[in-house]
Amino acid sequence: MDRRKSLKIIGLGSLSSTVLFDACKLPDKKKADTTVAAGSGSTPAAGPDRQPEEIAHYNNVVSGKFFTEHEMATIAILADIIIPKDEVSGSATDAGVPDFIEFIVKDMPDHQVPMRGGLRWLDRQCYQRFQKTFKDSEEVQRIQVVEDIAWPKKAKPEMSQGVSFFTLMRNLTCTGFYTSKIGIEDIGYVGNQPNQWNGVPDDVLKQYGLAYTEKELKECISFS
Repeated sequence: MDRRKSLKIIGLGSLSSTVLFDACKLPDKKKADTTVAAGSGSTPAAGPDRQPEEIAHYNNVVSGKFFTEHEMATIAILADIIIPKDEVSGSATDAGVPDFIEFIVKDMPDHQVPMRGGLRWLDRQCYQRFQKTFKDSEEVQRIQVVEDIAWPKKAKPEMSQGVSFFTLMRNLTCTGFYTSKIGIEDIGYVGNQPNQWNGVPDDVLKQYGLAYTEKELKECISFS
């Protein structure tokens, strides 16, 4: 799949707004000093940015693992099928998407059953077709299964469970990737940038019968 063609079809509007909103809550510098990465074993300090109940929730989320090693390996493979490495940027796994998904399903438990059930559905499909799990199947075999569930309007009715799972997996993958440093650089987002204002254009000033004084031109405006 061509990454950018696929994204045009998918559309960022298909992302789960709740997941995207939560994932985009980037800490400012003060928060960064008291916030730790998931699974690091450290506890963020209480204060204006973190209330005790928030810290308790955070500690609960990072205290254990939800996915098994086999499930995480499957998620990594599937994430890289959705967003592979190319000449512009790294892959989904390069951006830490599997760890992001692990965190999200613990922070938002409603995703747990759909994700685990979908991973089992994927393995069952591969067992039926290739006598192997999705992880152990050949790349061409994996793509064959993915193609059957990646396009909802083209999918067969019996693939509906797989389609629902893949849609969720794709949304989580895109959210994790495009809220990471790699993903932000991939789309060329630079945020607010300082610039130099050269004053109101001459044609606009003339339209309203206005002009800068010599003092204003000297002290307040710098033309480049």
